[in-house]
Amino acid sequence: MSDEINIDALDKDELLKLRKDVEKALETIEQRNYQRAMKAADDAAREYGFSLSDLTKAKSGGAAKPANPPKYANPDNPSQTWSGRGRQPKWFIEAREAGKSAEDLEIA
Repeated sequence: MSDEINIDALDKDELLKLRKDVEKALETIEQRNYQRAMKAADDAAREYGFSLSDLTKAKSGGAAKPANPPKYANPDNPSQTWSGRGRQPKWFIEAREAGKSAEDLEIA
């Protein structure tokens, strides 16, 4: 690189501008690489008679496993739910410690 920058000679504002310029340049490179990768993937898919969206669809060969529907809801924030499987969420544990039963927390 012929245009070397002596960062020790820059003040804070110049360094902040340099950092901003470097971050922008990195984002540009990342976007360009992403576009190249997408084109290469699309070209490869077309070579086999598919579109890229055909290949990104779930094709497991069988029926997809359905997600477990929520069984419990946080009474203080109904958007927080739990299916009853896996690790108990913090709000569920706290509600139980506060004297609520699992039945109290069930979604009607």
